[in-house]
Amino acid sequence: MDIELKNLKVKVEDKEILQNFNLKIHQGEIHAIMGPNGVGKSTLSKVIMGYPDYKVVSGDIIVDGKSILNLPINERSKLGIFLVYQNPIAIEGVTMREVIKSSVDSKSEEKKSLYEFVKEIVGNAKELEMDSKNLHRDFNVGFSGGERKKNEILWALMLKPKFIILDELDSGLDVDSLKIVSSVLNKYLEENKETSVLIITHYTRILDYIKPGFVHMVKNGEIIKSGDFSLAKLIEKFGYNQTFDINEVETCE
Repeated sequence: MDIELKNLKVKVEDKEILQNFNLKIHQGEIHAIMGPNGVGKSTLSKVIMGYPDYKVVSGDIIVDGKSILNLPINERSKLGIFLVYQNPIAIEGVTMREVIKSSVDSKSEEKKSLYEFVKEIVGNAKELEMDSKNLHRDFNVGFSGGERKKNEILWALMLKPKFIILDELDSGLDVDSLKIVSSVLNKYLEENKETSVLIITHYTRILDYIKPGFVHMVKNGEIIKSGDFSLAKLIEKFGYNQTFDINEVETCE
């Protein structure tokens, strides 16, 4: 999936969060957005998904050559956009399996048989080293932060998205779980080369496992520097508030 964020200006409750935000992600590319707290990284993910509280004042979001600004969240999801939440919600009274089955059925005109669905979801859960009994528990209720993140990835595997937004996937995951989740995602991307990814993160830890071809540093609601993976290492070395020497970043330009 190709996606372009074109001159985006976004407000939340009359506060401007994004300004003149521009980014192009082509089919099969992996991009990373890095920046400190409060610069608009998570806002960006919700704007792409179409959350109504995030008002696009100007600019456009173009997917495969067409604007999606007027599409609601469910229609954007049907296009193949999936957001792995930073803090996944919990819902009482409905099981993990029921939520995922409902979303899979709503995305396709041709419903999978229950046998096919169960076989696939149990297989994916096994790859993520999840207890399949959790599929019968209420949606994220009583799950740890790391378990919730695995549930999100399981959901993504079942929906087979064309554009995946990972909003601070590494938060809540221990080292072993991050390795497992990253390995499963890398396998998915290898098998689905047309899928694009946007990684939103503070740290480089996740980028060591899911390597982006493009890294962007965000400050004050806009991208101030772009480069390759080496830019992430420079950010790790110097932080967000120091000015890089041009000789040290020339390979990232």
